[in-house]
Amino acid sequence: MAVRDAQVAVVGGGPVGLMLACEVALHDVPVVVFERLPEVEWRPKAEGITGRAVDIMDRRGLMLGVAETPITPPTAEQQTRIDAGERRPDSLLPKEFPGARHFASMFLLRPESPDLLVPQQLLEMDLARRAAELGVEVRRGHTVTGFTPDDDRVRLDVDGPDGPYVMEAEWLAGCDGGRSMVRKLSGVAFPGTDGITTGYRAFAEIDDLDFHLPGWFRKDCGLLVYEEGPPRFITLEFDGPPVNRDAPITLEEFQGSLRRLSGTKVTVTEVKKITRFTDNARQAETYRSGRILLVGDAAHVHSHWSGPGLRLGLGDALNVGWKLAAVARGWCTDDLLDTYTSERHPIGAQTLEIQRASIALMRPGPHVDALRRLLRELLLRDEANHQLTSLIDDLHIGYDMGDPALTGPLVGRYSPDLRLRLADGTVRVAELQRTGRALLLDLGAGPGVRALAEPWSDRVDIVTAECDEPPADALLIRPDGFVAWSTPADPASLPDALARWFGPPAA
Repeated sequence: MAVRDAQVAVVGGGPVGLMLACEVALHDVPVVVFERLPEVEWRPKAEGITGRAVDIMDRRGLMLGVAETPITPPTAEQQTRIDAGERRPDSLLPKEFPGARHFASMFLLRPESPDLLVPQQLLEMDLARRAAELGVEVRRGHTVTGFTPDDDRVRLDVDGPDGPYVMEAEWLAGCDGGRSMVRKLSGVAFPGTDGITTGYRAFAEIDDLDFHLPGWFRKDCGLLVYEEGPPRFITLEFDGPPVNRDAPITLEEFQGSLRRLSGTKVTVTEVKKITRFTDNARQAETYRSGRILLVGDAAHVHSHWSGPGLRLGLGDALNVGWKLAAVARGWCTDDLLDTYTSERHPIGAQTLEIQRASIALMRPGPHVDALRRLLRELLLRDEANHQLTSLIDDLHIGYDMGDPALTGPLVGRYSPDLRLRLADGTVRVAELQRTGRALLLDLGAGPGVRALAEPWSDRVDIVTAECDEPPADALLIRPDGFVAWSTPADPASLPDALARWFGPPAA
């Protein structure tokens, strides 16, 4: 039984696990990823990323060249059929909301940021490419069956293609999904609410392509989504959670759901890809237990409407990745990792509340109908529309980093993607952060501020630039894009901010 050591072990090689591994490896920390599946799984999953997750991809130079595509409103022909009332008990694509983003597939809102409409599998493949470039070892077909933590290491038991073996790591990150083995064995509680729905996502062939108008529709017993070319379906029924989510999904099971929601005798002739889901909503009480970290769905599960899972998980990975690397490199004490829970747990809790609300608004019945009509009226107001869109897309996030009176009004907020003029050309802030390092921007503060940051130059890039209408004379931006310090705070407070987030200065 061989023992193979690593500094950081990541269980789960999906997008969140690979993103975390890349974030840690950007700082020259050895990482091994264990993924039980031998290859990328092509069953229906997320079909794009939205809001802050698009910014995350940009800050790391991922998915470059992929078109940022808004969700489009109905075609003129489809709108004519909708206006005529054809098979439309309650269309979820009302013409008075022509914007691109939607709240829980029900209310279309004005987009605050573009969507990146790409299958999750393509994102996973791009992250795997980046991980390989950074020297991350991804072990596909290797299943972590258990682990034993002690004061300074975690011992992992692994089943590999060539038999069982043991690995020891300093830190273990569970990115292994909603039924996380890492979370369960760590003993972290996972309270929440049970699901009240059963849904299916499917690519399937049917005998009558005109059985129903394409689009999103709220029905007397749930929700029906039908998209043409190739036929794609989502069904959702308020009949409780699946009796057995692990049972194979039969053609007849999906066909029954499609018939009940459409009110037709449509026949499913072939199911090509299908998944079953529900809307249980749970959250780990803490995201850190000693040397164990929970990231993405391992830390929180919820309904998938409006696509929060990838966005939330990628945000988790970006938040904790650089912190874990700083601790592994010996720059910071492990107290820094406690800020992962304090910063991200409230964001996860808020997402669960939004997703519970979205399910509540989908329920059939006259009482919910009244609530939906009221919400439609409210969303005609720009302020309410903007606020809800920001909540859904994680554009509102701010972290508590100290007294704003001392650290500046931008502190704790996501840094604006300023266009900067350097001596050798122009560049955006996002492009400067693709190394995964922190960034001190001197936009007019002068050499004194740069001199204060110089002892941290092994961890912080110091850049002097010009900018039209700079938000501050100087900004300290963490690797995850959030502002940790800015003027008009006293420059003398900059070393304290640098030491708090990046450890003592180099000797």
